This record gives sequence, structure tokens and C-alpha cells, in this order.
Amino acid sequence: MCKQQVFNVGNLRRVNKASQQLDQSANFFDPDNKDGNKIRDELAIMVLDQLIDWLRTGGRVAIHDATNSTIQRRKLLIDRLQQEPDIKVLILESVCTDKTVLERNFRLKLSGPDYKDKDPAKALSDFRHRVANYERAYEPVGDWEEDHDIQYCKLVNVGKKVIAHNISGYLSGQCIFYLMNFNLAERQIFVTRHGESEDNITGRIGGDAPLSAKGRKFSKALARFHKEEKKVRATAEAISNSQFTIWTSMLKRSMETAQSFDPDEYDIKHIRFLNEINSGSREGMTYEEIKSQFPSEFQARQDNKLYYRYPGMGGESYLDVIHRLQSMIIELERMNQSCLIVTHRVVLRILLGYLLARKWASVYTYYLCICSVYELRPKPYGVELTSWCYDEEADDFKELKEDASQE
Repeated sequence: MCKQQVFNVGNLRRVNKASQQLDQSANFFDPDNKDGNKIRDELAIMVLDQLIDWLRTGGRVAIHDATNSTIQRRKLLIDRLQQEPDIKVLILESVCTDKTVLERNFRLKLSGPDYKDKDPAKALSDFRHRVANYERAYEPVGDWEEDHDIQYCKLVNVGKKVIAHNISGYLSGQCIFYLMNFNLAERQIFVTRHGESEDNITGRIGGDAPLSAKGRKFSKALARFHKEEKKVRATAEAISNSQFTIWTSMLKRSMETAQSFDPDEYDIKHIRFLNEINSGSREGMTYEEIKSQFPSEFQARQDNKLYYRYPGMGGESYLDVIHRLQSMIIELERMNQSCLIVTHRVVLRILLGYLLARKWASVYTYYLCICSVYELRPKPYGVELTSWCYDEEADDFKELKEDASQE
């Protein structure tokens, strides 16, 4: 886990008194506008100073989010950062020549804070003018950075081409690895817990029990629901409906939940990384039994679930499972096709925590009903979440209007 934060210069520009006194239309970004350029440089340094202060007080990865599209601006920032020998710099440039992606990005800007509640046609025209001003002054990342041994990564057309220079250090390498697997494909990510198992009835943790009769009923209903829902959503949002992957764990209750899905229609994979947290020597016990027989251990887990590791061979903590899931999360980021993940409570909490950008320290507090299904749709400015809960009496799923992943 790594403490990170984004520092956006545009957010400061919109509330800064000096910049508010000037016209903030496309003319503000004209390279010939000396007053505008001066204020923009000052704001970039002000935000950089905020970023540096945050790193000094325990932050690990900070993102200076601004255009920074000229050598003069990048040199200004680098000169300031060179006064901080403990801070390593990685410049990221995103280059896009795909007209379809550009047009989509232009229209997305209309819902941003600079153009919200403004006439769409006028806003789009102004933003195109702003981009033209950027293009007039634009100097690509490359020769100057190489001459000064500065780390950089250039992402072309959302990862179709990746250029990296002088990358050193673990965090920089991990950033490049992530960017090489990143994509913006429209897709659906469904996640759910397995159906009720025999051990769920008796409250026993861990183990490898099969589904109960109720769990098998849930499995059949899930297959019916999912087939219809993916079709409806794909049609409504122009998402490809041709390929769909199902991932389960290697435990019976997870694999049996996916047995009702047609293998000719779904690519079903069983993956050990998705197994439930290993309870070590406490596998097969109930929480009441642990509390009665090992009270101090029970309390230690209550006090710090994130770091508490079950004793005995193979015992894990939440943190262990987070590290175990890293490669699966990268694969999830890389995938272009939609998927359904049938897993377990701890794993599901971690996946939702990651996809919804929640704090790891609170991930174990999410209330996840054994009969709930969550659909996540990655969007440019976050992830949209829809939740359903299985109604056993109706043998169908009902959409929940509130975020069911919270207590």
C-alpha cells in the first residue's frame, strides 16, 4: 500500500483571486498572453509547494496534475524539485492522435468545472480554441529530459505505444508497469460472493464446503439475471457483448456458483488467487468458538483486522490478501472484455475497495450480503456502481438505490 494524492493546478486556478480577475476563456491560455502565462506559472509553483509539503509529512506518491506542455514550464518545476534531494521525479506525458478518443475527451470536458452549466456549443468551441493555444506552444517531452537524465514515460493513444526513459527505483518501475496495462475500454465488471454454503449455515469460517440448497438456487438465478443484465447494459451503453469472462476461486462454493453458466457462452477460469483469506489453524471454527477458546486472539483481530494474521500454517491477514491480489488487479485493468468475478467476502471487500478508490484502512468494514451482486463500470472520472440483492422468495434480483458496500 502506498499513500498517494493528486494535486491539480486547475482547481487552484478556479479559486485563486488573481486568476479570477482575468478572463478564463481560451484567451487565458494563449501563449502570447503574458499576464495569463505569469499567473499560470505562479499557480503551478504554488501547487508544487503544497505537493512538496505533503511529501515531507509522510506522503509517498504525489501527482502534479497540470498541462506542463512546454520545456520552460517543466524546467521551472524541475529547478524547484532539485532543491529536494529525497524526491524522485517521473514525468508522464499522454499523447493522443486518435480522433475518436480526442472527440470523446473534448465532450467530456463540457461536464468539468470550467464549462459546467454553460452553453454546450459555446463551451466546446472555447475548449477547442484552448487546445489550439496549447498546440501553438507545445514542446514534446524527450530531448531536453534525456539531456538532463530525467525519468519520463510517454503514453501514446492510451497505451498503444509506451516510451520510457531512465526509469529507476521500485515505485517508478511499478508506475510504468501499471501504465502498460492500463486501458479505457468500455466494459462491465460484475463482482459477487458465492452462494450460501453448508459452512455458512453453521457459521464456520474457511474450509471448502459445497453450496447449500439455497446456494444452488442462487447460482441458477445469478446465471439468468446476469445473462439478461449484461445484454441490456451492453445494448444501452454500446459495450461489446461478444466476450465475457468468469473468474472464480478454486474453492467448491465459488466454482459451484458458476456451474449454472453456459461454458459455450462464457470463458470460465478458476483462480487460486481469488480464494478466501486463509484462517490458518482456525479454519472450520466459528467466531464464537474462537472468542471462547482464544479470547485474546479474538480481541487482537477486532482491534486491527487489516494487519491481524491468523496463526498456523498458511494463515493470512487482510494485508496478505491485498498483496496476493495485486497481479489479479493488474489483469483486471488490462482486460478489454467484461467479466464476472465470483469470490469471497474478504477478497470482494478488497476488490471493491480498489475499484472504488476507498481507503485500505476501512476496507474490512464493508457490509457485503452473501446474496448481493455489484456492477462496476470504469469511466474517465471514476467508477459507476450499481448494486442488486437476491430476493429468494421472488427468485430474482432487485436493484438497490444506495451503496450497499457500506455499513
